[in-house]
Amino acid sequence: MATATTGLTIEDFEQLPDALAHNKELVDGELVDVSGNIGDHNSLRDAGIELLRPYVRMHRLGRAVSEQEFAFGENAHGPDISFLGPSKAQMFDGKLRVQRFVPDLAIEIASQSDQFDALVAKVLRYRHCGTSEAWIFSIPNRQAFLYSERMNAILFEDQDFQSPLIPGFSIRLSDLFAMI
Repeated sequence: MATATTGLTIEDFEQLPDALAHNKELVDGELVDVSGNIGDHNSLRDAGIELLRPYVRMHRLGRAVSEQEFAFGENAHGPDISFLGPSKAQMFDGKLRVQRFVPDLAIEIASQSDQFDALVAKVLRYRHCGTSEAWIFSIPNRQAFLYSERMNAILFEDQDFQSPLIPGFSIRLSDLFAMI
């Protein structure tokens, strides 16, 4: 749901007080509320980060972050989980609210309040703006939807979450969903 603040740029969004920007994304110049994640959503996000972050660090593959905003064109979105390869990890500026590049891989976890078509439109925006892979995880259906340069696919719980962007990392979706 949009708030009354309209016509904002990424630079404007960057300058907002934390209280106004918290749990918001910038979409077509408007602040959009993205709060209201339930416990299962947060648990799956945290499990993904707990698995990815040490693996990515140990293998010096880049950086894994959660809830970090990135500039997707004139919009600012914070995927639930993002992976940055080595070159983008070097560009990461910890002083910015919005990173001025897109992640190599973005994961969105479908929430009860999300409309699936809107979530698909969001990950297609990620892809259009240069993200190599975008995933949607559906907890109730125990599925993952992959949108990438190499293919689009629906994966079921007996299949693995893996990406050529993170060589050697793999987890069975059923094992990942069991962590919530």
